[in-house]
This record gives sequence, structure tokens and C-alpha cells, in this order.
Amino acid sequence: MKHVSRIAALFTLVTFLGLFCITSAFAADTIKIGEINTYSKLTNFTFPYRNGWQLALSEINAAGGVNGKMLEVISRDDAGKPGTAVTIAEELVTKDKVALLMGSFFSHIGLALTDFAKRNKVLYVAAEPLSDALVWAKGNRYTFRLRPSTYMQAAMLAAEAAKNPAKKWATIAPNYAYGKDAVKSFKKVLKSLRPDVEFVAEQWPALFKINAGSEIQALTAAKPDAVFNVTFGGDLAKFVREGKLRGFFKNTFVVSLLTGEPEYIDPLKGEAPEGWLVTGYPWYEIKTPAHDKFAAAYQKKYNDYPRTGSLVGYNVMMAVAAMLKKAGSTDTEKMVDAMEGLTFDSPVGPILFRKIDHQSTMGAYVGYTALKDGKGKMVDWAYKDGKDFLPGDAEVMQLRAK
Repeated sequence: MKHVSRIAALFTLVTFLGLFCITSAFAADTIKIGEINTYSKLTNFTFPYRNGWQLALSEINAAGGVNGKMLEVISRDDAGKPGTAVTIAEELVTKDKVALLMGSFFSHIGLALTDFAKRNKVLYVAAEPLSDALVWAKGNRYTFRLRPSTYMQAAMLAAEAAKNPAKKWATIAPNYAYGKDAVKSFKKVLKSLRPDVEFVAEQWPALFKINAGSEIQALTAAKPDAVFNVTFGGDLAKFVREGKLRGFFKNTFVVSLLTGEPEYIDPLKGEAPEGWLVTGYPWYEIKTPAHDKFAAAYQKKYNDYPRTGSLVGYNVMMAVAAMLKKAGSTDTEKMVDAMEGLTFDSPVGPILFRKIDHQSTMGAYVGYTALKDGKGKMVDWAYKDGKDFLPGDAEVMQLRAK
């Protein structure tokens, strides 16, 4: 019996060691990436975003992965809370042993993860947060950002808005980092192009708690010729509805950040505004080989059309894969070195991550809104390359030194 027991014990040990080796081999052939975003909120953006990086992930792994290793993404929901995002980041790094972090939507969450990356020396590739501070005032060695920042998009809009004769401007933006940065940047760039303009009013509704009637009333009292709008999501819908109801937009030129994105203009349907100058994503009219390939693959996989989030998610995953291939390692310092100056191909063309501030040159589409077949669309649009709307090295060094 003792002999049998010893044989059984030996068999168990061999089996365990075998399983351990298999598990270790699997782990050795897999690169884990931690992904954090607000999936329980803003689903009109974050779900297409998730579809985008999952599409890219499937393409990367189907092609053999990176340097012979498969990529595995461990995704978590931050519930729109910076503290939760940081806790998740800690768990992903210490328990799940991810090589790097990517993702996030809200600017205040992106800034919290930026601080985490700096303190813990963990690579963080921010996908969506638009706050300028992410790569400038709060920028650090371990944080990179994909999407064009508020400064970049505001500068794109200001360059076009400067052509309009409007002199008296008002602004309305959510009262948090993204909104404040957007207004500050737009005012700065527009004033540099048109010293004759003046800003006569500023409205700062709390995020997703806008009292649109009161805001429109306050703006009307200031009698502006033009308005720079930064509201989005449900706040945008309320702003549009109240503005139309009160006739505010009839004689007012409106410049609006993000409004041309399918996530925000599509839900408005027939109520979508007309004649607004916006940034957005006219996926239905972009005819380039790279974008055609992306759009076709997306529609085939999800039986749905791509949104801005889809493009951002796809690009951030492709950026990470390109970085890993270049680094040839998951050592953090080597990955950071690889990210600096990294260039990769995307559906909108080549994108570069600048070494000086870790901001990518991904651009945005700028055009005007119109109603077509009862739906809001972008017309007279053009793609603006991000590299043309970034401050020079001297200014960046000053911004990062603060």
C-alpha cells in the first residue's frame, strides 16, 4: 500500500510540475496589457472603443502576435472614479502582472493614472483623455497620449473660426479639466489669429448636470456673435434643444468641440444642429485604402459602423503592438524608450509619438454640420494633421517645467 501511495504521490507531483510548466510556458508566450476605462458610463463611446481595440487585438494575434508572443488584454471598469481607477491600476500591476497600462476616457481619471504611472514607474498609454496637463504640466517619462489634446483640437477649430467675421464671443464648457483646458486654448489661439475679438461671457455648468434653459438665457443676455461650445453627451442634447427652442442659434455662429463625432451627433437625429463648425469623424465619406480596410473589417466583425471611439481603440492597440515590436522587451524603461519617437500606421495615416512631450500627432476631422436624410452629418470637412497644431519645442519645455 505504501508503494502504491508513493507511486500515486509521484504521479501527482509529475502532473503538477507538468501543468506548472505548461502554465509557465503559456505565460512566457503571452504579454499582458492592463486596460482601464469607464464602461459603465458613456457607453456610446466606450463600447465602440472596446470594439476597436478588440478588433486590433484579434488582427495582431491572428498575424502571430508580437515578437512571437500573443497579446492578452485584462480590461477593467473604473466607474468614472479616479480613486477606483488607481486601485485597479495597482491590482493590474501587482496581481495580474501586466506589462503596461492603456485606456481611460475622462481627463480627471487620466490625470490620476498619469500620477500613478510616474510614482510607480509604469508605462501608461492614455487613449482618450484630452486634458493638456496630461502631457504638459503633469507630463512625465512614463505617460503618453494618443488622441489630439484639447489644445490641438481647439487650435484646429480656431484656425477655421478666425475666418468668420464674428467679434463678440461667449463660451460654455463643463466645469472640469477638459472643459477648462478647451476654453483656455481656444481663446488663446483665436486671439492670436484675431486680436480684434473679445469674449463677453463664460458659462461653466457641472458635468452632466446642465440647466440648459438657464445657460441659454445667460448667453443670450451677453449678446454674443459667436459661441464656443464644449458640452457633450446628454449635456449637448439639452443645450441644442433649448437653444433651438429659444431661437438662440439663428443669428449665432457656433463652434463646437467633438459635436461631429457619431457618438454625439447621431443620437440627436433630426434635432442635430446645422451650420456648426465642429470636430468629428465622417467615417461614411473617408475614402482611403487604409480607412476602407479598417471600416470594412469593423463592420464585418460587429455588423455596425465605426465611431470615433472605435478608431481610438483600434489605434491605441496598434500603437502598443508597434511599441512592443520596437522595444523587443517588456522592460518598462525599454518600452518607454521605444514609445519616444514611435511611428506606426493607422487608418488615418502615419502617427508619431513626439519624444519631447509624448503627445501623438493623430489628427482630427474639422467641418460643418448639416442635416441629410433626417440625420446630422459632417460636410465640407478636412483632416487636420495633429503635427500642424502643436506648440514648438521651446513652449513645450516651458509648459512641462511648471
